[in-house]
Amino acid sequence: MTHTQGPFAIEAVQLSKFYGNFAAIRDVSFEVPRGQVAAFLGPNGAGKSTTLKILTGYVQATKGTARIAGLDISKHRIEAASKIGYLPENGPLYPQMTPLELLRFFGEARGLGDGALTSRIESVVDQCNLGPVLEKAIHKLSKGYRQRVGMAQVLLHEPDILIMDEPTAGLDPNQIRDVRTLIRELSSSKTVLISTHILQEVEAVADHVVIINEGRIVFDGTPSQMAAGEGLAAAFHRLTRPVPDPLPAPGEPPPSPDGDGRATTESDTGGEL
Repeated sequence: MTHTQGPFAIEAVQLSKFYGNFAAIRDVSFEVPRGQVAAFLGPNGAGKSTTLKILTGYVQATKGTARIAGLDISKHRIEAASKIGYLPENGPLYPQMTPLELLRFFGEARGLGDGALTSRIESVVDQCNLGPVLEKAIHKLSKGYRQRVGMAQVLLHEPDILIMDEPTAGLDPNQIRDVRTLIRELSSSKTVLISTHILQEVEAVADHVVIINEGRIVFDGTPSQMAAGEGLAAAFHRLTRPVPDPLPAPGEPPPSPDGDGRATTESDTGGEL
């Protein structure tokens, strides 16, 4: 597959998502040039998953525009979805199915004919090293193999753009190395956006870094620009320290939480935002 035309595969333009008075993200803007691997960094609860769900069409933005391969996701969701392989954190797998059954099910759901589907299954099974467990129930597989099954599923329709939420979360060091190797291999022909809070992911695979903190973008540049003069860990700490609420002026009442307030917790909105 060739890359999509145009300079940017992924565009977020002034994206905001509100839950009542709480802003999960506010005015989030960044671009991922086609052919790059971009790491989307931030502490837990910073807004990474919310942003990815908007970019993939799973959640509607309160305001702003998300474009995939130049397509406005809110207006051309089906066409844009055909260009995306999306692997959410703890991606949906049917535990009683085998990997082979699951891949056939998703391939048929995407409209792949028998000949094309058989060829694509063979390709992704080889790419993700699923041969030894192809006919074993998914609930009996290790987390590493389940992650490979999820990766194979998102590659099945040969998307140009891969968006992955915490792809190495919960994996052991060997499994993490395998996933990173696969991401590097895929980056030769695809645009990849991975959400993570693990700095080693940046060093291992990323051409570009975007950092979100408390719902806002706080850095957008290359890994070397991020690390300049202090290293990645120190830069991440500096950029993602909690922002204290301003103290009221003497005689004024404390400010009520507005769209930027952090009074609402992650548990109030169903997990990481």
